[in-house]
Amino acid sequence: KVVFTEDDIYVKTDEEGLKGSIKWLVPSAQKNSMEPILVEMAPGGETAEDDPHEGEEFGYVLAGAIKIVLGDRVERVRKDERFYFRSNAPHKLVNAGKSACRVLWVSTPPTF
Repeated sequence: KVVFTEDDIYVKTDEEGLKGSIKWLVPSAQKNSMEPILVEMAPGGETAEDDPHEGEEFGYVLAGAIKIVLGDRVERVRKDERFYFRSNAPHKLVNAGKSACRVLWVSTPPTF
């Protein structure tokens, strides 16, 4: 399959601290080289911390602003900005703004 629709998306909303949802955009992406997800968080929301692993992370902030917590380092990323890093430290995303945020996040290899 090449094109995926809303019917193909798997949504997770019960993650502790998220205050939003994670949408798996491609079914069975865990079997592929990349895993694209859409993260939506209300103010104060954050993803679960991901342990260090082989691979890389790429993201594009579609709305709002986030902070990337990468080990001891914290980077702010605003709407229409991107991030890219090696996954060699614990990492998570935090909604850094006063409004909801939306982030397209691609992990390789899949870890979500």
